[in-house]
Amino acid sequence: MKVVQILGAAVTLLLFSVADSSPAGLSKRFGKGGDVIRGVNLGGLFVLEPWITPSLFKQWEGPNPQAVDEWTYCQTLGKSECESRLKQHWGSWVTETDISTLAKLGLNHVRIPIGYWAFTVKNDEPYVQGQIPYLKKVLGWVGKYNLNAVLDLHGVPGSQNGFDNSGRLGGIHWQDSQENIERSIEALEGLARIAAEFPDVVDAVQVVNEPANWGLSKQGIIAFYKQAYTSIRNIAPNVLIVIHDAFLSPAEWNDFNVPGWENVILDTHTYHIFVKDRLTLSRDNHLRATCQDAANVRNFNNKLWTITGEWSLAITDCARWLNGFGKGARWDGSMNWEMNGPVYQGATCAGQNSIGAWDSATRMFFRQFAEAQIDAYEAGSGWFFWNFKAEDADDWNYIKLAQNGLIPNPPTDRHYSRYSLDSKRWDIKLNSPWCHE
Repeated sequence: MKVVQILGAAVTLLLFSVADSSPAGLSKRFGKGGDVIRGVNLGGLFVLEPWITPSLFKQWEGPNPQAVDEWTYCQTLGKSECESRLKQHWGSWVTETDISTLAKLGLNHVRIPIGYWAFTVKNDEPYVQGQIPYLKKVLGWVGKYNLNAVLDLHGVPGSQNGFDNSGRLGGIHWQDSQENIERSIEALEGLARIAAEFPDVVDAVQVVNEPANWGLSKQGIIAFYKQAYTSIRNIAPNVLIVIHDAFLSPAEWNDFNVPGWENVILDTHTYHIFVKDRLTLSRDNHLRATCQDAANVRNFNNKLWTITGEWSLAITDCARWLNGFGKGARWDGSMNWEMNGPVYQGATCAGQNSIGAWDSATRMFFRQFAEAQIDAYEAGSGWFFWNFKAEDADDWNYIKLAQNGLIPNPPTDRHYSRYSLDSKRWDIKLNSPWCHE
């Protein structure tokens, strides 16, 4: 998950080249789920984020926290204690019941973030290993309940974005050394071997999550994508390969063309809370903003299959520690940001993240907002909600939202939708209360 918004052998697909000008016109299937990916992220499992599981970090709450990410979590505890705690976490955060529930909610995919350190750890790194048996257990459940999985390399050596969700908060040093790139490829080869071991379950591998264009060379990112493509294909030749847009606009990828590439998906992430232009929108304008998102995704999907790999129902950044362990929120002005205060006088975070505190009008808005976003992202090739659950943030908790009627269950059961099911594909009809085209 992150804090900036910009815009298998069993995979039955016609081969698609990046050079093809009309992928949307091809007959395609993503895993067992059909023409549209509808999924959630299993975030917080193999890459710790304090806001998702605050119970793991609560002991360090205070003015100078020792642990703020997985790197410092293990560094502070020491490897023995860190391994003990993480094994307990890995064995309990995602359960078979969770996977069964996601299937019953009508989803067809899960995206599983994992860090490079599950495959390669140097002596001077505090990370611990042991994730792979737990990952394989989850994949067994995913297959049992007829879902598919995307394996997402969420953190790479040196950090690709400096966010805590890369494993290490701080600088962006991924491209500082060739060793970092080689170790990233080593991790991807590990994921590819797992994909080859679970061909009916794993239908895609994402080569790196959210590389930050502002701290990296675009040419270097593309060079890594090419190297990753070759390395994965050598091990799992039929798996889909996912590349992230690096927070660049779709126009930046217009000329991206690698002859011979097949089964490649572009991933973009859309949040409404991490930049002023979105955070300060009225509820109606949050709904209207999805219209532009739909147009962007639809237009680019005609060139390269495009998924929205992360989105949520949050319209505030009030979830505790969302902006980093110990940090406040832009919404109420408890975090320093460009407005130098709250988004409006008297803005409060009280009740913002709890379904029990939402009145009927708020609940109706969130249902509309869910449908508007689902519509928008299905103008492309589908979506993954962030996250499947969170300890204290209901607007980020898919299971809880769907079970309370705030997300369609199943996702096709839409009350306000501007799309209609036409034969075997979804056609856009922008005649909703919010969009006109």
